[in-house]
Amino acid sequence: MSFINYAAREINCKIVYYGPGMGGKTTNLQYIYSQTSPDNKGKMVSLTGDTERTLFFDFLPLNIGEIRGFKTRFHLYTVPGQRFYDASRKLVLKGVDGVVFVADSQVERMEENIASLKSLDTNLREQGYDLRQLPFVIQYNKRDTDNPIPLKVLHEQLNTFGADEFEAVAKDGQGVFETLKSVSKKILRSLRS
Repeated sequence: MSFINYAAREINCKIVYYGPGMGGKTTNLQYIYSQTSPDNKGKMVSLTGDTERTLFFDFLPLNIGEIRGFKTRFHLYTVPGQRFYDASRKLVLKGVDGVVFVADSQVERMEENIASLKSLDTNLREQGYDLRQLPFVIQYNKRDTDNPIPLKVLHEQLNTFGADEFEAVAKDGQGVFETLKSVSKKILRSLRS
């Protein structure tokens, strides 16, 4: 649910990157941050643990211009991929306007992709959201791996929601902005209606 500040004439939207641990959620945000003009971004906050995995979230506000005289800002978050941080995942999803599911294309990660997507769906339903109604896109990351899961299999196993899909290599920036643009456009469309 977008937050509208009438006094400041500002609309704040929340995008959450969700997926299995070490799948590339933080890498997406780091790439976006590195390629965005200082005038259009805030400070990136990252909370990590001993293993350099995100424990709670990464937060990156982006200014994207105006809608009907209101400045529009996107706040990008990631959730921890590890299953034992489910309470943190639920907390980060509160008030979400759009979701990017970052799937790991490595063959050995398919079960984790499926479990993470089920977790996303369950956590959203508990808060009254439906992935079929919410602006939602799927990114198939790590397409440069030696033996990636075929796209057809990823589509059949993960995209039962009819979401837009993008191939990506987040560490190189491939597919990163295409994914962000797609979910952003969906959010803006929902705001206008």
